[in-house]
Amino acid sequence: MPLIQRLRSFFSDGSTVPVSATTLVPVRTYLSPNLSVFPESVPNAPIAVTSKADPLPDWLTDEENLRDEGVMFGLSDAGPDGKIAEIRSLFNHQATPLEGRIQEHTEKIDELNGLIEQRENLITSLRDQTNALRDKNPAPNNLMRTVISLLLSVLICIGNFYLIDETLRPAFPNRWIGVGVFLAGMFNLFGRTSFFYETDTRLSGRRLVEEIGLPFAASVFVLVQAWQTQSAGQAIALGVFVFFLFLLAGKLLLSTLTTLQTDIDNIQTNRELIIDKEKKLPVWEAQLSQLAREADAIRTQKWSIVTALTQTEADLTRLNARRDGLVNLFLSEFELARSVRDQLTQQQREAIFN
Repeated sequence: MPLIQRLRSFFSDGSTVPVSATTLVPVRTYLSPNLSVFPESVPNAPIAVTSKADPLPDWLTDEENLRDEGVMFGLSDAGPDGKIAEIRSLFNHQATPLEGRIQEHTEKIDELNGLIEQRENLITSLRDQTNALRDKNPAPNNLMRTVISLLLSVLICIGNFYLIDETLRPAFPNRWIGVGVFLAGMFNLFGRTSFFYETDTRLSGRRLVEEIGLPFAASVFVLVQAWQTQSAGQAIALGVFVFFLFLLAGKLLLSTLTTLQTDIDNIQTNRELIIDKEKKLPVWEAQLSQLAREADAIRTQKWSIVTALTQTEADLTRLNARRDGLVNLFLSEFELARSVRDQLTQQQREAIFN
């Protein structure tokens, strides 16, 4: 007969000193026959141990033997802490392989999460490049208009030269003099900017002289020469006309050349854009598909490990619940035996142990 039944028999046949109700009622309530060692939510199922561990001793695997252990400790002078520590140590040894497996799964999941994040970053970067290239439109160009403007500018400059040359010919038969005056008037052609085409530039006296000094001097020279052979009105009109041709025609020619260069660059850029869309887009889309497949494969591998991790954690939780249940069982029997120890005679104690 188990020790706990022997102990209870002394208090059920009325042959011993009665125990006060204030002492026994809470003890019997604590040890109700319906008391379950294991929580209902954690079934007493076998634990899947991932590596070999020493089996639990018989006194721990058999609840009746564990009850006897609790009774013996309760009737003796020993405390429960040592036995509880031994129970926890045995279960910790059983839990070590599970904890190692959990750590291994966790590290593997972290590694796979890093790989997934790497693939997702590559996908995001490559998708942005693909969308940017797909949405990029050809740069506008007005090549035909620019060429016509350039031709008109050249014709204006040629006409201005012949006008000057014809005006100077009576006094200066050498055509090179006309060429020199024309180039002097066109000096502003070689300037980088002009206040005629700038809206936010502060106009100073130095800037004004730099911009219109030579064109004005050349126009006055032409005016003076025209005054010799033409009427005053014609000479003044010619001088003013030549002056504005110097100021505007040169800049018009320069800006048209710049626009022509821009249009040529835009045509080259558009040609490269068409080539990139034909060659790079299919390659990038294939890379996106490959990266997506790799990310899905890694996720599949990750979820299989997550499932194994969840199962292992459940096994560890079940093992710990079993440990706590056995500790509570031992303590309950210990407390019962300790509560009635002083009420038993030496003969009754010997009878329980024998």
